[in-house]
Amino acid sequence: MAFEDKYRLSCHAVITNDKNEVLLLKANYGDKNWGLPGGAIDPNETIHEALLRECLEELNCEVYVKYLSGVYFHSAFNSQAFIFRCEFKQHSSIKLSHEHTDYKYVAIQNMSRVQQHRINDCLSYCGNVFSAKF
Repeated sequence: MAFEDKYRLSCHAVITNDKNEVLLLKANYGDKNWGLPGGAIDPNETIHEALLRECLEELNCEVYVKYLSGVYFHSAFNSQAFIFRCEFKQHSSIKLSHEHTDYKYVAIQNMSRVQQHRINDCLSYCGNVFSAKF
């Protein structure tokens, strides 16, 4: 890879409910898929700043970052995705942005193979950051 080559970076939050189901948002753009809260890192942002901004924009909620659990390369998008374990601060009430039409908590076994891999890594984190490519 040359110095001037570009690729994408994103940050995403794994937030669970009391049943250990994971929060997913339905996008209002692209393929309109369900995905973790989060998104692209803007110029001059750290990965933590981007994650906090994206969660506030998409959920209208502040989150507490517990840890970075993994970094994953997605060949379809030439991107690296940073996955963080997060919790809502205090009692939060989700109010979606215009980018999403719905949200739900989903059992891990009902997610795509890629989502299952990243989320299982996140929830089994024990001090070493995971990585993989898809």
